[in-house]
Amino acid sequence: MNKIAIALMGVSLSALGVDTRYWSQDTQGDFEKGTLKKVALRSDGRVSLSPAMRELADVSLPYLWAAVAGPNGSVYAAGGPSSSKSAIFELTRAGQSKKLAEVDGMNVFAMAVDKAGRLYVASSPDGKIYRVSATGSVETFYDPKAKYIWALAFLPDGDLLAATGDKGELHRIASNGTGKVWMKLDEDHVRSLVVDLKGTVYVGTEPSGLIVKADAQGNPFVVHQSSKREVTALAAAKDGSIYAAVIGQKTVGGAGLTQNMQPMVVVAAPPAAAGGPQAPRPVAPAPPPAPSVVPGGSEIVKIDADGAPVRVWSHASELVYALGFDASGRVLAGTGNKGNVYRVDNESRYTLLGDLGSTQVTAFAREGGRLIAATGNIGKLFEIAGGLEATGSFESEVFDGGGFTQWGRLHSKEVLEGGTIRFETRSGNLDRPTQMWSAWAALKEGRVVSPAARFLQWRAVFGGGQQDGPSLSQVDVAYLPKNIAPRIDVVEATPPNYRFPAPSSTIIPALQTLTLPPIGKAQTTVAATQNDGSSSPSLSYARGMIGARWLATDDNSDTLEFAIEIKGEAEQTWKPLKDKLKDRYYSYDATAFGDGKYVVRVTATDAPSNALNQGLSVQAVSAPFLIDNTPPAVRDLGASPAGGRVNLWFRASDALSVVTKAEISVNGGDWKLVDPTVRLADSKELEFQMLLDRPAPGELTIAVRVTDEFDNQSVEKVTLR
Repeated sequence: MNKIAIALMGVSLSALGVDTRYWSQDTQGDFEKGTLKKVALRSDGRVSLSPAMRELADVSLPYLWAAVAGPNGSVYAAGGPSSSKSAIFELTRAGQSKKLAEVDGMNVFAMAVDKAGRLYVASSPDGKIYRVSATGSVETFYDPKAKYIWALAFLPDGDLLAATGDKGELHRIASNGTGKVWMKLDEDHVRSLVVDLKGTVYVGTEPSGLIVKADAQGNPFVVHQSSKREVTALAAAKDGSIYAAVIGQKTVGGAGLTQNMQPMVVVAAPPAAAGGPQAPRPVAPAPPPAPSVVPGGSEIVKIDADGAPVRVWSHASELVYALGFDASGRVLAGTGNKGNVYRVDNESRYTLLGDLGSTQVTAFAREGGRLIAATGNIGKLFEIAGGLEATGSFESEVFDGGGFTQWGRLHSKEVLEGGTIRFETRSGNLDRPTQMWSAWAALKEGRVVSPAARFLQWRAVFGGGQQDGPSLSQVDVAYLPKNIAPRIDVVEATPPNYRFPAPSSTIIPALQTLTLPPIGKAQTTVAATQNDGSSSPSLSYARGMIGARWLATDDNSDTLEFAIEIKGEAEQTWKPLKDKLKDRYYSYDATAFGDGKYVVRVTATDAPSNALNQGLSVQAVSAPFLIDNTPPAVRDLGASPAGGRVNLWFRASDALSVVTKAEISVNGGDWKLVDPTVRLADSKELEFQMLLDRPAPGELTIAVRVTDEFDNQSVEKVTLR
């Protein structure tokens, strides 16, 4: 069952009111969130058994930086850091490991074996190249007068090449130990080196990220300038192509980099022994820093035999430190800082084969039919076999159903190739699996039997088969959260004489609008403002209208429908105002109700998202609010002459609400605001008394208009002759 089909199924089921849902995993990103145990993950989202990997030796070093195949099936490995001497280890074909020799220097980054089976070891910093016999005797072979020796490789004629830094040089050394600078580059470091089957020499640099080819005389020719900073590894394929691993972000475009920057591998000297003097701490190569320290990630570039470059792999955070080939000639990449091994299947697809349990995979060495991998933090040797693991498993991430959830069938898309895939699940109500979850349980006729709970995890157990073995590309688990009733947190009445916009209708913008504060927050003043896009729509002035708004949620994310009712505070029966509302607000005509205190009740139901008779509802009632349609009264209105002026007095009162203002108009002139005797318009009854200038002799008519807080008004007049 694919995701499109499931999506269509979800649409049709929703139309019937059934809320069956699917937890789907079918992409690389989905499966990366789970745990891979002896299984590989392809970039197109296919999980299958990984190549068999087994630990061969733990050499008790923090890091192994270099590994090379020797004679008679042995493998040599070395690394660091050490206080003064670096140990060289030999791993025999029988699986026995021993310390073969020691050389001066804190670290060993490069080794090579000549046609006679003799081992050459380069130490750093300020190191030399040593020749080590099969019995472990050590002799100094060549001193390049360089701080770092990053790579060694033999030419077909038997001469040895050494890549150095912090002067970017390539030395060529004859079999008698005499040598010279064969190629000098305007780079801080020649970081990597390879000689292809035709004897052509390629080097990789830092900090410009160049891949350079040397002619027979050592003259350099740049075949590719990477967008990244450091070429950490080079590998030559049988078809004549070259693979290059490049990492790190350049500080400025491709030029003008910070001078004398060290490559991305540098280690401080280990602490001195207890009670002894502190060891010196020269600048020396260190373990690869975390991806956050080395921005830019990494990529693998393939240089075809004709010289054309193409990027075949990239990763935003993984850093490639080693390149090799599997038995089929596909390029492998050893990375940090998770110790992963990747295989490049083609230019558009790759496979994460697994991790080796260390922080970095630093080197590969092929010995006969075996591929040996060296690691850092902790320094170990592993064998990556050509065959597949016999068994493996994939554990999904923990899925959160959002609440108490019932589990249904597990659907999968798989190819068995003679192998098997067995599914199991477990569930619990903690957000992480513990002993307080249910035990792993096999499916029963395709259905999850783990108990209903909030969280679920599934596991696929792979059994070996033919060719590439069984594979899995999609898993969908049906589930149904227990329906939870909606929740209404608050119901608020809105200020009088304002209304919400009508849903789905065109409204002529009003000159005056009112924006309410966030729901549930107190409002101390009623201010008319322009719409500022707050949590509720702005209200427009509309005489006699009043409204309500409410905050309602549903933990199942169900579609909610609302009904609103009203009744007087002393009444028994609710009167419906509106049902089947989708919005969380509603306005109605308050003039249809008598004066007094009222409450509104909102009912929320999730029935639209649930099966027939399975919907749940909840109700909430507002605090009492006032409806006042009766204007205030003007009483005891009178006026008398006072010399050349007029003495005016009156009282204003309202049965339910505060008298908010009083105005007068003399002989039909403009209305002018007047203050009560107490100066504040803050009560239901106010007294007014004032002296007015008399505009002219003759009859004088004074109109008095008073307004309450519901905008109800009344007008009275007095005439003075």
